[in-house]
Amino acid sequence: RKLGRNYWRLWTASVISNFGDGLALVAYPWLASAITRSPIHLAGVAIATRLPWALFSLPAGVITDRVDRRKLVGWMDSFRFALTLGVAVLIALGADAFADPAALADGTATPPSNQIWWLAMLYGSALLFGSAEVLRDNAAQTLMPSVVEPDQLERANGRLWGAEMVMNSFVGPPLAGVFLAVSLALPFFIDSLTFLVSAVLVLSIAGDFRTEKAKQALKEKVDWWGEIKEGVKWLWGHSLLRPLAIILGILNAVYSMTFATYVFFVQEILGLSASQFGLLMTAGALGGIGGSFLASKISERLGSGTSLFAAIGVMTIQQLLIGLTSSALVVWSAFFVGTFAVVVWNVITVSLRQQIIPDKLLGRVNSVYRFFAWGMMPIGSLIGGIIVAVTESTSGSRELALRMPFYVATVAMVGIFIIALPRLGTTKLEAARAAAQVTE
Repeated sequence: RKLGRNYWRLWTASVISNFGDGLALVAYPWLASAITRSPIHLAGVAIATRLPWALFSLPAGVITDRVDRRKLVGWMDSFRFALTLGVAVLIALGADAFADPAALADGTATPPSNQIWWLAMLYGSALLFGSAEVLRDNAAQTLMPSVVEPDQLERANGRLWGAEMVMNSFVGPPLAGVFLAVSLALPFFIDSLTFLVSAVLVLSIAGDFRTEKAKQALKEKVDWWGEIKEGVKWLWGHSLLRPLAIILGILNAVYSMTFATYVFFVQEILGLSASQFGLLMTAGALGGIGGSFLASKISERLGSGTSLFAAIGVMTIQQLLIGLTSSALVVWSAFFVGTFAVVVWNVITVSLRQQIIPDKLLGRVNSVYRFFAWGMMPIGSLIGGIIVAVTESTSGSRELALRMPFYVATVAMVGIFIIALPRLGTTKLEAARAAAQVTE
């Protein structure tokens, strides 16, 4: 059965914007590393990007359930276009201020004299970008069940995740390395255009994507706390989604902890250039493609709960391997298997949420879920920066400091597996799906 024209427009918009995200995945940390070598400052950029998930996730859910979700996605992509274009222009005008990251690392160059201004620009743009991302992503996930039939959600999400991973991790990062060799500003200009194209495509999707509640409440005063409370109460009272949200929050904090200073690890431990960094990130695309296309089959063969346990186990091995090696090939392989596991987890859990949360509450419950899941990211980034800074100051070893987040992550992942084991069994997941169908 065909997924339909609206789905493919949403798919195309997501693929194009994820190409831009793939460029940003390399361009933003590389820009930060040309300004500072401080793990705290570098972590600060990651914190600013993810802090909006802690601050605005809950009100974002209220907004999503009261407006046309398609228009909200389009508006936020338009805002991200304007913001990223502004950043690109600033970088182009101030190109002479930046130092070569390798020269900064070995002490043969000094940070730009206006370092504080550039860091403030990075923090500010990251905070604004993250705020738009909160609204955009929450609305996009709640849009999918209105575009395809419930029994097609795993298939539709799998195709979407696979294509997004190709652009985000396979096409975007290597090209970002090539563009950075031409100009530090070039990947940011191209990134901005991807958001513009995405906005046009999303806004061209036919239909009205407001809930019945939204249509009835257009002229009503928004009871922000009451509506947020309704979403919180529903999720917190759900015996499956509550532990799932908490576990995902801890997982995301762990990954954010290791990624906070990851560009320093790549430059100083692996010794890679910008183009090589981009090639390293292609592992995520290949692993993600495999995970997206095989997730539903793995879930059917092993059971959804067992598949989630296996995914956590693979993620644990990934962290340990990266922490122990100085080989880019080993890191590439670890990213391949780790991203495969992450996408299997995402396809199963996102589809589950879309199946069991009532449509009238989908925006708010998703926002509460993501408050736990994504709100932990800035905390993880802060912890990662602190771990590197403290380890370096106490041991005197920069190498040990850059490896330490991966060792801490390995221990934390073992703890996550122990927590998840009695709570996410296949029987419990299938019972939740069956209960949702009975309620409908």
